Amino acid sequence: MTPVHERSFAELRTQLQEAAAAFADGPDALESILLGIVDDVDRAVREPLEIFPVCHHSPASAIAMARRLREKQPKVVYLELCEDMAPLLAELRNCKLPVAVQAFATETDGFPADWAPLSVVAPVTEASAEYQAIAYALDTPGVELVLVDRSSDHVYQWDARAAHPDDEAVSPGPDAPAAEEEAALHGDAVGVGIGDLRPRFAELEEHLLRHGKVRHWSEWWHQYVELPLGDGDHDTYRQVMLLIGSLFRHLAPGDPHRVRVDEDRERHMWTRMRAHLAATGTDPADCLYVCGAFHAASRVPEFGVHGSDTFEIAPRTATKWQHGLIPSSHAAIEAQFGLAAGSVSIAATLWAKNVRRTRAEPFRLAGQAGGKKPRSRKAVAAPMTGPVAEPADKLSGFLRRPPVLDRLDEAELLGWCVEIVRAARRNGYLASTADAIAVFETSILLAGMRDRARPTPYDFQDAAVTCIEKDTVPGRRDVRRLVEIMMGGDRVGQVGYEALPPLARDVHDRLAALGLRLEQRGVQRALLDLASRPELERCSDVLWMLRRLMPPGAARPIIGERILGERSIQESWDLALGTHQRALIELGYEGVSIEQVLEQRLRRTAYAPQATAADVLEAVEDATLYLRSSRLADELGTRALEVLAAERSVDGAPEVLRRVRRLLAYYRTAEPVLPPWIESFVKTGYAHYCTLLPTSFTDDDATVRQVAAMLGFLFSMESLALSLGCDRAQLQLALAQSHPREPARTALLWAAQVQLGSLSRAELRSRCDELLGNPLVVPAYPRYLSGLVHALEPVPGLTDFVVEAVSQAFGRLPDPVLLPWLPTLVSTLRAGGADLAPLLIREAGRTFPGRLTALDTWIPPWRARPEARGVPAAGHPAAGRGRTLLAAHPETCDAVAGLLGCEGTWESPGSGRAGVALATRHPDTALAVEALLAG
Repeated sequence: MTPVHERSFAELRTQLQEAAAAFADGPDALESILLGIVDDVDRAVREPLEIFPVCHHSPASAIAMARRLREKQPKVVYLELCEDMAPLLAELRNCKLPVAVQAFATETDGFPADWAPLSVVAPVTEASAEYQAIAYALDTPGVELVLVDRSSDHVYQWDARAAHPDDEAVSPGPDAPAAEEEAALHGDAVGVGIGDLRPRFAELEEHLLRHGKVRHWSEWWHQYVELPLGDGDHDTYRQVMLLIGSLFRHLAPGDPHRVRVDEDRERHMWTRMRAHLAATGTDPADCLYVCGAFHAASRVPEFGVHGSDTFEIAPRTATKWQHGLIPSSHAAIEAQFGLAAGSVSIAATLWAKNVRRTRAEPFRLAGQAGGKKPRSRKAVAAPMTGPVAEPADKLSGFLRRPPVLDRLDEAELLGWCVEIVRAARRNGYLASTADAIAVFETSILLAGMRDRARPTPYDFQDAAVTCIEKDTVPGRRDVRRLVEIMMGGDRVGQVGYEALPPLARDVHDRLAALGLRLEQRGVQRALLDLASRPELERCSDVLWMLRRLMPPGAARPIIGERILGERSIQESWDLALGTHQRALIELGYEGVSIEQVLEQRLRRTAYAPQATAADVLEAVEDATLYLRSSRLADELGTRALEVLAAERSVDGAPEVLRRVRRLLAYYRTAEPVLPPWIESFVKTGYAHYCTLLPTSFTDDDATVRQVAAMLGFLFSMESLALSLGCDRAQLQLALAQSHPREPARTALLWAAQVQLGSLSRAELRSRCDELLGNPLVVPAYPRYLSGLVHALEPVPGLTDFVVEAVSQAFGRLPDPVLLPWLPTLVSTLRAGGADLAPLLIREAGRTFPGRLTALDTWIPPWRARPEARGVPAAGHPAAGRGRTLLAAHPETCDAVAGLLGCEGTWESPGSGRAGVALATRHPDTALAVEALLAG
């Protein structure tokens, strides 16, 4: 006698055996696959715990789920979702869908450090079976929702990233949309979803697309699964989905890691369900197991309520996971799972259409934001009781039935054509009524070529692109994107205030004084008049910290700045906190306030193994600037001292010099005494850079700018360092031991010697003249000038000499040498433009004439003779007027000489001597006094 479970699908088995014998060389290989598929379906439908196979973001699955829940009314719903995400599902009622449930970890313990941060997201849309199950379980008294899939920690435990990409980390395929702002809402998170149904056998997918006359998998699923199952009964839907899942499972490639992960997930879920049934004593007939169709056709020994209990679930690592809800979008879901652009929006439109057409009553969380109020529900029928009927074979009839050809809905298609032409005209296309007619006819033509009586949204999209699209896109959006928007657009979700983490709610509360709707997407302008409304200073503090912590577009200052020692009286901000809600929520995983998060990040930066002294000084500056915390600044400053002492390179010298100067200027004006750490930093830095100076002058890895920054630190901090006990002999010995070979560094050494007094300006000028006069050295002279330009950082007093040297170079260097050097000069000034260029421009403005007419008679100061500056020659009649005046009124000079401790006697006016040498060399003051007395 034939067993009952074989009689149910006996007819289907016979048909498949005949087909295998007719289409294959032998019945063995193909017959085993086809009969194995039937066995999988038979085993799943006979399981005492009802298995409901779904495909993620499928309107047909959502409609079937809503119907089955109202009919069966299960007491326990087992859902294929990460088990650690259960506490967050109740907060979905405070959100506007789509949103994503997220598990996030900033620090790893048990995983490689380069994996951080860890992030797992599970998107939820209204047109999904999982949302229907969640809404039913949370709003129906006495119903328990149990998540049974692996935890977020196990998602990464089972990761084989070192050899293969993660099973769930779906990389964007060829159908994936371009990365845009909405598509990047999930960031780099690993996506997990219920029912990932896509062929893993590339040849199978290619075969289905080619014979289905479609372009991508989303279109094939819409045409051959969504539409036929939209009106099917529960048994038909269930068996067809099990058939598809089993088919893809049998034809999946043999990737050992992926197969092992799939089977371990199935073992994990069945182990959790059996444990729950045993702990609660629930009858399996009163339960419903919602999982992907791929996992519903499982063959692991743990399958079923009577499966084996040999699988041991590994413990979680010590990684601390934070959980929350983040906004999602249709584009983000498409990018996460490699779906075609617009497919989720089309699915949402089909969901709404099916709800109206079938008069189904979907479940919706009470108080759900962002949608219409649910209709008053009719009395729900009593749950099914009594013995479960023998499952009937629905597959045979479904597979033999010819496809139902929907009649052409001309009104709907005409509406689409009119809307796309109107949208195209608004976006700059020269579309007309003729284009609408062409799109209408082309849609019908394409549908006929693809064996469809009714054009699908994909046919209409292709027709619109063919008839309206031009060579260039006149606006921001092309026709394909306009069709996606018209079909429903990229709906972006929003997390409600009550579902936000404490930090995000605190930010909203502290910025409430601005009077803006911060949860709204888009850019909003905030004006802060801090002079008339001092209470807005707290808002300003929050905004500056958000600018420091969040992406650039979240809080962008338009007017106002925050630097050490200065405060703005007015500020203007462009705020987009609603657009960057995910970034704000992820800040909440790190702490309960933005001050705490900022302090943690500053400490993490300062104590990182690769931290440099410049990085730690930046953290000190940020702690002072944003937190006004002297305690944290002192701690980080001490850390900067330790890092500087351990450094053996001068890569960060320019940044160290810039930040130390800024901090010193601030502390000297804002504090009564300098903090001990910065005094120690200057003292240690002086000795540190003196030690590294000789080797840096000859080290090829050290640039001229870095050596100049070292000298800048030594010269600008010298007075403070000497007062703290340093010895200037250290610097003198360091320069004496420096023997650079490169011209730019040689010029830098000359400038340092001038600053120390071991080289006079006259000697420096003589050396430069010798270089210009030596034809063998002339080609290298621009490199000497580059070193002199860099020398303005440590020795700004040489600015006039550098102007003189550059002018001499422009006047005497030949063009083949001068012209190639000009880009080097420009790049040098640009690199140090904040400090060097203003010095040179200011000095050049004082040196060169201000009018073009004066240029012909202008004589450079370095070429002018003393007679040209107003000093009379020895034989001139007025040569002795200055000496006569001084001899006639000696009291002033005697008083100054006594004050200075100088002794001497006056010479007679007629002695014929040259007179007072000082007055002769510098006659300007004496002549001005004489003119004043004569007037």
